[in-house]
Amino acid sequence: MEPSPNARTVESYEQIADEYARDTKGGHVLSGGLTRLIETMPGAHVLEIGSGPGWDADQLEDAGLTVRRTDITQAFIDFQRSRGKSVDRLDAINDNLGGPYDAVVTLHVLQHMESDDLGVVLAKVAAALSPSGRFLVSIPLGEDAGWQDGESGNPYYRVLRTEDDFTASLAQAGLTPEWTERSNDDEETGWLCLLAKLVR
Repeated sequence: MEPSPNARTVESYEQIADEYARDTKGGHVLSGGLTRLIETMPGAHVLEIGSGPGWDADQLEDAGLTVRRTDITQAFIDFQRSRGKSVDRLDAINDNLGGPYDAVVTLHVLQHMESDDLGVVLAKVAAALSPSGRFLVSIPLGEDAGWQDGESGNPYYRVLRTEDDFTASLAQAGLTPEWTERSNDDEETGWLCLLAKLVR
């Protein structure tokens, strides 16, 4: 069976984890989302899906939040463990997320998921949140999907979504935005960072 786009993308990240960690250290695109979460949910117990090198989790922990770091890419897990961090292997599409959590964070991750998988993951996130919980997420904006080659030459699958389409997907999962931030740091599309809560 042909690997899914998400699985092939994970394979690419396995090859470039150390390089990615170096390139992203100290740079926080849409870091206002992390600040907003810290202000909204002080002392929260957070699930981070797709922790990567762990830089965002570091910022949350430095602010007094407790983070369950997770990733599906073994190279990122190994990298964080070499830094003395505790990291769980988690496949957000196929695994149970556990919970309830005060917040779930997934930054620069959902762009690699096809539409059907996105709906599955958003439903899991909603089910994993406490009644007053928050969901911090970022996506690249646009209207396209397909394979791209990174600077390393490794291919990765990327889905661009409009804000309206993504908000509709959140609504289907029982989530509604309460804060948004946009960035044009990405040459092609720009990014949307969004803090959502459960619909009551």
